[in-house]
Amino acid sequence: MAIDWHVLGAFISYLILMLLIGFVCSKRQENLGDYYLGGRKMNKWVVAFSAQASDMSGWLLMGLPGAVFLSGISEAWIGVGLGIGTYLNWKIVAGRLRRYSATFGDAITIPDFIANRLHDRSGITRMIAALIILVFFTFYTASGFVSAAKLFSVIFPVSYTTALLAGSVVVVSYTLLGGYMAVCWTDLIQGLLMFLAILLVPAIVICGVGGFSATVNQLNAINPNLLNVFTSANTGLACGGVALVSSFAWGLGYFGMPHILVRFMSIDRPEEMKGSRRIAMTWVVFSLIAAIVLGLVFHLFLKQHGLTLEQTGGDPEKCFMIMINGIFSNGIVVRIFAGFLLSAIMAAIMSTADSQLLVSASSFTNDIYNRIRRNASNRELIGVSRLAVAAVATVAAILALNTEGDFFKVVMKMVSFAWGGFGAAFGPLILLALYWRRLNLAGAVAGMITGSATCFIWKFLLAPRFGADYPIFNIYELAPGFILAFIATIAVALLTRPPSTEITAEFDSAKK
Repeated sequence: MAIDWHVLGAFISYLILMLLIGFVCSKRQENLGDYYLGGRKMNKWVVAFSAQASDMSGWLLMGLPGAVFLSGISEAWIGVGLGIGTYLNWKIVAGRLRRYSATFGDAITIPDFIANRLHDRSGITRMIAALIILVFFTFYTASGFVSAAKLFSVIFPVSYTTALLAGSVVVVSYTLLGGYMAVCWTDLIQGLLMFLAILLVPAIVICGVGGFSATVNQLNAINPNLLNVFTSANTGLACGGVALVSSFAWGLGYFGMPHILVRFMSIDRPEEMKGSRRIAMTWVVFSLIAAIVLGLVFHLFLKQHGLTLEQTGGDPEKCFMIMINGIFSNGIVVRIFAGFLLSAIMAAIMSTADSQLLVSASSFTNDIYNRIRRNASNRELIGVSRLAVAAVATVAAILALNTEGDFFKVVMKMVSFAWGGFGAAFGPLILLALYWRRLNLAGAVAGMITGSATCFIWKFLLAPRFGADYPIFNIYELAPGFILAFIATIAVALLTRPPSTEITAEFDSAKK
């Protein structure tokens, strides 16, 4: 395959813009709070777009459409769960976390907030939370690098390894330069680009086949189960309770996502949170619907062009890229425009991977390194953070290079595991830290360990061993992990010494 210089030119222009933003933002860092939270000076538009762009990642443009292509609209229940989870996260967590994180020692990371909220002078909660973040974000970042490799392999005649390394270098470069402020401003641009691309492409395919009614009729002709919300188009089997609970359980993950929660902590004024929530929900609802439609209309695109999935490479997660190249195929201006639309996939990947790298670095530097070397200067801490970004990215890239097993080849599988791990480890703890004054240090430790351990045990031990005979073990690991962590946190807190009057008084003050 020859290089399409028009697409390449548009793609490189977009990447240069991202790097330029990183360079400009690097000049505005005065301390560690600026590098990690932008000095709590972010406006509602930037926070809204950054939270949702960093949330959805390449999963929105690759993982979800690919799953819908295979199994039909029955996969849309994941979108419903995510939509509900997004709203509840903005409604019941965002405002309180912004106020409480500032009240409890001006916390700048999630481990920082947990430790300050519980007056943990031992550092045990910081250490456990930081290790959980480093482990699960390494898997999550690896999924972004796999997405980048798939994108580059469709656009340019390069090997998987070359594509993966190229995408990794770009993401790491501007994260190293600009820190949180660069990440947020690039997320705003990337969120707008993702929104345009994911609405435009399926709309063009629908218009091409004669409108909405014609689309429905043709999809039913291909496979009646594609539009059946309770039946898998892939297997023809009804969606049971386990599948539905698993889909809705995705919404629980939001309460424990460090790279999303930290956005709430950075908004300029808590009063702007309501407007930010409305902006975010508009983006989420339309984007999720468009992603689901995208997976469905790929069937029509293949039919229009007389192709099969195998003839396009056999990977349904590449459907968005294949449709862009097919629709915008002729003319210099058209191909340049195609380059910018393809950049939307890179935008989705970058907007999540950069956030994950930054949160991983902040957890290591602020919650581990800074506890060991307490007299480190801001310059030294920022330097260590940049080294941590490079280290996590290196490990994630090594994992992404493993193409032997399905787990590391399929974006959806890595994302779901990392999402479940964070949701179970931190979700119950964050909710209880914000709403339950009786929470204590022992309960917090028990909850984090129980949630994260349950996800590993359920995913890699219980499901493979018992799933075939007992369907309950096929449920998404986030659901049992979240429930068990919630129970463990409350039970251990009630069975151990209550928090001091100083902690409860501080909680009451923050609540007021």
